[in-house]
Amino acid sequence: MNNLLAEDISSPLVSVVMATYNGERFIEAQITSILSQTYRNLEIIVVDDGSTDHTYTILETYAAKDKRIKLFRNDANLGYVKNFEKGLSLAGGSYVAPSDHDDIWFPEKIATLVSAIGEATIVYADSILIDEADNQMGKKLSDIKRLTDFNDCLSFLVGNSAAGHAMLIKTALIKDAIPFAPMIPHDHWLGFVATLYNGIKFIDTPLVYYRQHNSSVFGAVKVNDTNSQVKTVRKKKDKNLTAIRERVTLMYEKCPESMQEEKEVLRRCKQYYQSFSLVNNLNRMCLFFKYNKRIMAYKRRSLIRRWLYCIKMFFTIQ
Repeated sequence: MNNLLAEDISSPLVSVVMATYNGERFIEAQITSILSQTYRNLEIIVVDDGSTDHTYTILETYAAKDKRIKLFRNDANLGYVKNFEKGLSLAGGSYVAPSDHDDIWFPEKIATLVSAIGEATIVYADSILIDEADNQMGKKLSDIKRLTDFNDCLSFLVGNSAAGHAMLIKTALIKDAIPFAPMIPHDHWLGFVATLYNGIKFIDTPLVYYRQHNSSVFGAVKVNDTNSQVKTVRKKKDKNLTAIRERVTLMYEKCPESMQEEKEVLRRCKQYYQSFSLVNNLNRMCLFFKYNKRIMAYKRRSLIRRWLYCIKMFFTIQ
């Protein structure tokens, strides 16, 4: 007992931040996996976004048994991104580990990431995909997306493959990245900001069972969904040009002047996103051709497919 306490005191505090909303089906498996971490010096901050099921009651039961759990409940629904922002802003540890309410962590996840982070601003690991019934789906996230080290902010211009559920983040980054923008997933924005500092390190080993189901806010694979209304909402979101333009503007403003080339690329991108004029379409396509390898570093795509994506940018905005 004394040895365990001494180890906890000498280890930096890690803040696990979980954002919950109507997660009663999966919350017990995830909270149990967090409480079972081999790394013991944890605070577990859970912010519930006004769940209408039994999520909060379940959390209260666990909090009564483990003083590391700190529960918060929003009076009004903030939405996924802003709920995570609130939880991350409450973190008191040296490191922060974001958590979804429906995954399952390997027992050694936090210990492995703390040991590996080094000088990086973020470290993240691979994940194994599981379905609603905890069955493995025969794929890792790295089979779908390109997981690697990232040190280039242009790699986050249109997308992200460094998943928040597998991250460990230095708390100083959180303070610099807040406030989050609602149109950018929190891990996408954090990844972008991290590349402005010491970048992102990848650990090529799975440390999370990443659950895929039709009520996921974000997922790695498509799950059959018979609810046409949900599909319509997602389709509209994908085509929200205003949000896309706002995203690029925020990235341009956040990028420091000292990163001259990246700042200029973001400035030009911001300009070429303003309309579908012939000039903007041509310039946008040419810009993507010139920087295609850097912009699409997160995608598992051949050179031909990257070029096809660049041609697509003549007709669309991503």
